[in-house]
Amino acid sequence: MTFVILACALPEYDVWWPFFVVLLYLLAPVPTLVARRYSEDSGGPGGPCLELSIFITMGFIVSAFALPIVLARSPVGNPVIQWGACYLTLAGNVVVFQTLLGFFLTFDQEDSDYNMW
Repeated sequence: MTFVILACALPEYDVWWPFFVVLLYLLAPVPTLVARRYSEDSGGPGGPCLELSIFITMGFIVSAFALPIVLARSPVGNPVIQWGACYLTLAGNVVVFQTLLGFFLTFDQEDSDYNMW
């Protein structure tokens, strides 16, 4: 989040358009959480519901990476954000989505005993 806030608040950038990726940060894990809850209630491994939720989650993730790039490239003469803000937002994306991946990998293991902590 620090990278995204820096991309918005530094005086040489001074635009808050990159902050819209925070909405995608909040929406990205929702389909997977809903599908896992549904698969736990139905007793099955998930199947098509889990696959669809992963597809929707990947759409949110790709959109979070594409949004700053599109903002930095359009319009051609006077882009909405500068490339430095784009790079900071992309770095923030990497950190946030790696954290989400680590969360899902750590807490999804059903057969793990918690002695490793």
